[in-house]
Formats: sequence, structure tokens, C-alpha cells
Amino acid sequence: MTLKELKQHLLALSPSEKVKAIELLAQSLGNTFPGIEKTTGVCGGDARITNTRIPIWVLVEARRLGYSDRDLLKSYPTLCVGDLANAWAYTQAYPNEIERALQRNEAA
Repeated sequence: MTLKELKQHLLALSPSEKVKAIELLAQSLGNTFPGIEKTTGVCGGDARITNTRIPIWVLVEARRLGYSDRDLLKSYPTLCVGDLANAWAYTQAYPNEIERALQRNEAA
């Protein structure tokens, strides 16, 4: 996508969607995302919920298999609603990264 095309898409967003887009851009500039961390040697270096060994791609795969947020919170009692919100926001911000992790782990 070119910058010109992106501009058209951004201008078509609602005010609340524009705020979300700005937040995502600001987070990507700092290369940090609240509640998400990556550590070399932990979970293969994949993005995971902070202070856990729960990779984001695992949550995404579970959701694709039909698990609801409620199901995930039952399955992972150390997680809270905010952790899932951070995971879903991260997934939206970095879909290619998550897809690569899913594919890499599917092949394993």
C-alpha cells in the first residue's frame, strides 16, 4: 500500500477509528506495546503476555478454533480481560508477525 492510498483510507475513518490508528502508530514508533513483551529465548522470542509464557499466536489460534474470551480466561486463569484486550490489539497492529508465528508453529 502506498502512502497516498493509506492517506485515503485514514481520511475515511471515523473520529474514534482515527484515534485508534494514532495510538497504534505511536506504539509502533516506540516499538512497545502495553502488556506484551518479547524476550529472546522465551517462547521462541514470540510476542507474549507480559510475565507469562503465553504467546499471542496461541491465543489467536484458540480464538480461530472457536474459543471465546470467556473460554480463554477459564483456560488461562492467570490472564485477565485486559491481557486479552492487549493481545487482540497487538494482533491487529502486527497481523503479519502473528501469521508468521502461526505458520511456523503449525509446521513444527
